[in-house]
Amino acid sequence: MIPPIPWRPRLHLPPLPSCGQSCPWGDGGPPGRAKPRLGEGGRRRHLATAEQRNPPPPGPGKGPRTQPPPNTSEGPHPQPPAPGEAPTTGYLADDATPPATLRLQLNALQALARQTFAVRLVTLTIGTPFAMANTTNGPPTHAVLIAAVLGITVSYAMLRDWDRFAPRLLAHPTLMALDLLFGAVLLLTASPVSPLAYATACTPLLSGLLYGWRGAGVLTGLQLAVLLTVHRAWEHRPGAGANTLLIAGFCVAAGIIGVTLRNLMFRFGTATQALAEATSRLAVAEAVESERARLARDLHDSVAKTLHGLALAADALATSADHPTPDPTHLRQQAGLVASAARRAAAESRDLLTDLRRHTDLTTPAPPTDLAAELQARAADFESRTALPTHVTIAPHPGSSPPPLPPETTHHLLAITSEALENVHRHAHAARVDVSLTTTPDKLHLTIKDDGVGLSPTLTLEEAQRSGHFGLLGMAERAARTAATLDVRTTPTGTEVRLTLPLPTAEPPVTPLTSRQEAAHA
Repeated sequence: MIPPIPWRPRLHLPPLPSCGQSCPWGDGGPPGRAKPRLGEGGRRRHLATAEQRNPPPPGPGKGPRTQPPPNTSEGPHPQPPAPGEAPTTGYLADDATPPATLRLQLNALQALARQTFAVRLVTLTIGTPFAMANTTNGPPTHAVLIAAVLGITVSYAMLRDWDRFAPRLLAHPTLMALDLLFGAVLLLTASPVSPLAYATACTPLLSGLLYGWRGAGVLTGLQLAVLLTVHRAWEHRPGAGANTLLIAGFCVAAGIIGVTLRNLMFRFGTATQALAEATSRLAVAEAVESERARLARDLHDSVAKTLHGLALAADALATSADHPTPDPTHLRQQAGLVASAARRAAAESRDLLTDLRRHTDLTTPAPPTDLAAELQARAADFESRTALPTHVTIAPHPGSSPPPLPPETTHHLLAITSEALENVHRHAHAARVDVSLTTTPDKLHLTIKDDGVGLSPTLTLEEAQRSGHFGLLGMAERAARTAATLDVRTTPTGTEVRLTLPLPTAEPPVTPLTSRQEAAHA
């Protein structure tokens, strides 16, 4: 039994960069290169504003506005998104611009930031009644209500129109100071004991998601300074100190969680990109290997055989010409064989070139080929060419005919048959060849049997390939491409090549129920 030949091209991939060594996002830049900072030279690297992306038309009498030349001393500036594309967090203040392949991960970061406003909205909505109930009547209650309504309104606006406000928030990190100011007002009016105080932990979380370690560190530090001020203002209230310490811990943890999620997203993006590139390279390598194997099989089964026959005919012609008394008629026959073989080689070469140049129409399936008729035609051509008696037996399943097969499958079966017949002619020294095609309800059996000398018991595919004989290898590859099993064995009477192809089983027809059966089931 000759097993299918697995094709596994080797592909050496470079190791993935670790975010502590060569990751271009967050704080994981190369050790020898300065990392971009939040503020550098009094200017921030930011997303192009809406005016820069869509400049207004020039006024009457004015020419088109010209942009100043880029300052290359500050490093590469991020490019604005293409028209129709949503801005991404790749244009963050303290990070290099990531490639466009990470847009999915960047959008996921924005989704997390958007959900942070949803959490704040729910916290403020639920905590406002409890905060007002624990506040004395008068201006303190009004101040808590105003701060809560303002926070609910802003959170709802950011949640609803994040795509509209996100570019400005990403381009101007100082806008987070307004969020910090809102948290300070909320803490000073509602006290650290109020449930509304926990909404202030969203500010460090947002800064970690959007701006990385630097933004999270700056804003979390400012948030802790605000908490210290609030503690001094409310230190006379019981439980204010413990709650202030608890909220400070929540703020620090939220900042760390935001940065961690950000780095995980970018690491996942890097790994996804590397996996996609490796998969693409592997697919290309497999396609190249498959096409090379196909060309090798086609060349071996067509031009190589004909050229071998041409060489034999030329040798025979040379031998006849060296005879002391050459027979002109015999020489003419030998020369005709040489010319015929040369014409056949040229025709087969043209067929190969035509097949390579052919445009494959994937929308229109090719018509099926009559396998039985093609087998009989090839056997007749082989017998007329080699004068070797060849008998074809077609024995389909009783009550049926050989099933129609896809053109590619039929091509492989016919090529295997031709190669087996050619091997009989070259190596078997046989006096008879039998080709049989039998079918069962679920399998097709193709057998080529001769009465020759048989194969060597120790012959393997590797040994045949090393000795320059690729016929058996091509037969095994073709059988594997059709999901068939190929068995080449030596029998007491010669060599037998048996191919077994599984056939798709047709589903039994569904018999509609009669009215009486439907009533019985009901």
